[in-house]
Amino acid sequence: MPVGVNATVGPNVLGPGLLLGVGLGAFVDGIVLHQLLRWHHLLSSRPDVSLTANLIADGVFHAGAWLAVLVGVLWLWRSSRRSDVNGQWTALIAAMVAGWGLFNVVEGLLNHYILNLHHVRPGPNQAIYDIAFLIFSVLLAIGGWVWYQRTIRFAGRAGSEEMAR
Repeated sequence: MPVGVNATVGPNVLGPGLLLGVGLGAFVDGIVLHQLLRWHHLLSSRPDVSLTANLIADGVFHAGAWLAVLVGVLWLWRSSRRSDVNGQWTALIAAMVAGWGLFNVVEGLLNHYILNLHHVRPGPNQAIYDIAFLIFSVLLAIGGWVWYQRTIRFAGRAGSEEMAR
């Protein structure tokens, strides 16, 4: 059996991987869409909210992303000290991709449609940007989940083959 492959790897990295994906996905959203492209702030669809209030809301959003990453890293570190966890990073990365997509789906539905806090890119084509963001997000979530499932299935087969030897 290859070093680091264990049939029990998947479930041990799923939670930390999803949480890390949520936090890192939030950072991508906040850094790229809020700061670099300056397409929107957290509360930019609210006309009565000042730029200062939007920047504070963005800061709270980033603090939440930072906490998600911190908790995910600590959770992963704690799990890695257990004897049934190994270095199967593929399952972790797949779970992180799924977590990123999951964050984007929830954020997109909540902030763009339900609460109407902001749109991906306000303006005449904002619905197209919002829908494209949701489609990309669903593809990330599903793709990450399928990748994760394949990874743990492969690890399970590799563990079974080793036990048969």
